[in-house]
Amino acid sequence: MNKFTDTWYSPSLDKEMPIVSYGTTGFVVLLVPTAAADYLEYERFLMIDALAPLINSGKLRVFSINSINNESWLNNEMLPEHKAIRHNQFNEYVFNEVIPYIRKATSADTFIYTSGASFGALHSMNLFLKRPDIINGCISMSGVYDLTDYTKGFWDEQVYFNSPYHYIPNLNDSWYLDKIKASHHIHIATGSGNYEDPEANKKFSQVLWDKGIWHDVDIWGPDIHHDWPTWRAMLPYILETKF
Repeated sequence: MNKFTDTWYSPSLDKEMPIVSYGTTGFVVLLVPTAAADYLEYERFLMIDALAPLINSGKLRVFSINSINNESWLNNEMLPEHKAIRHNQFNEYVFNEVIPYIRKATSADTFIYTSGASFGALHSMNLFLKRPDIINGCISMSGVYDLTDYTKGFWDEQVYFNSPYHYIPNLNDSWYLDKIKASHHIHIATGSGNYEDPEANKKFSQVLWDKGIWHDVDIWGPDIHHDWPTWRAMLPYILETKF
């Protein structure tokens, strides 16, 4: 498998940000890490090994980036307002730096899908919903889509605009809605076992259906827990059977 690591100084985040890619051809899956993890998390936890047959066959190419959650919502030393600012800077990093980088490394018409597990599931969904003109869909695993689960009671306009559970019901701009609805790949999967929240996924699914947004929601059983074995099973299954 071809692996390539790169880095640049991000003007959006004012820091060096690494990125890694696996494979050479196919559509792109952009992995967003869980919690406060880094760009190599999916490799360490053997997700790349699980995806290897699909990568090696040329079906897809994987890119993975750092999270900055430990500089935003998971940083208890920051003022909540500053956490929201940092979160938005991460969004801008993805939109203005990562996506153009991927386009340059692949092609202008390569399909790009965000994906992540746990906190990364919320981010991957939010990134797609905010910019469906440059991201083609998402695969979100074991997530919740209400950002207030992470804000310790803080609420402001920026929390609202990064919390899909809250902003999608009020999204009436056809520019966004038409592009979101045009995606054939909005996939939500979760287990029903330890530390999973299937009800949160069902509620968000209903929010999407209420706006006429087609998506695929898959609630796995009570033996499916919030952990890496689950995600190593989910992501290859979705990519192999639904793409």
